[in-house]
Amino acid sequence: MPTVDNGGCELYYETEGSGPTVAFVGDVGAGAWLWGWQHGAVAGPYEALTWDLRGTGRSDAPDGPYDVRTLAGDLEAVLADAGVADVHLVGAGLGGMVALAHAHRYNRAESLALIGTAADGSEVTDRLDDLRADPEDRGALAGSLSAAFAADLDEHPDVRDRIVSWRSEDDAGLEGWDAQAAAMRGFEAPPLYEVTDPALVLHGVDDVVVPAEAGEQLAEDLPRGEYRAVEGGHWCLVETSDAVSDALVGWLDEQTE
Repeated sequence: MPTVDNGGCELYYETEGSGPTVAFVGDVGAGAWLWGWQHGAVAGPYEALTWDLRGTGRSDAPDGPYDVRTLAGDLEAVLADAGVADVHLVGAGLGGMVALAHAHRYNRAESLALIGTAADGSEVTDRLDDLRADPEDRGALAGSLSAAFAADLDEHPDVRDRIVSWRSEDDAGLEGWDAQAAAMRGFEAPPLYEVTDPALVLHGVDDVVVPAEAGEQLAEDLPRGEYRAVEGGHWCLVETSDAVSDALVGWLDEQTE
């Protein structure tokens, strides 16, 4: 199991496939399960890299709060340890903020795909708190999904229970979740005119955590931003996984022609 130490924080990551590297950066508290659908679509023609943010899963959980700059430094340590020279970054929620900060600070990004992301933490609504749940409390995990999805998963109990099981196994504990949420809320994007990489901004039209208007504005403010609305809520990458995966693969193919 590859790990890398960044300033005393051990970070876990995995790679699969070959070709240009696509690195996935997760949302607040979410384990790598969040990328299961997109990972499956990408791994093979691309090298898919997933990692556990500090505070999540198999990575260390130092005391918080965290900030996006630190998390971008963690991502840089992972990419350097994995021998990645150039990377296509895919981030959801907090992960999109980390991708933006990394692209501005380091010289590895070839493109960005940002899902449910805003340029400023002030755009994040109080519904973020509804995603918070103890991984050992399956009832709380099930209840928290109302903030993640537009659909009522109580009407799809098999799907709900699978997601609860994945979250129970892989998600951050409450302290790690709080530390990451502080990073998301405290984020202020670097000057977006300086982030000149091509950027696809995908956003669920029913996102209650980061309103779709914030995604539209982000795409408008990025010099090479392109906005695409998709059905679903904040975790549209799960809820309408086929549409998000198709858009992502098509985007990556365009960037690597």
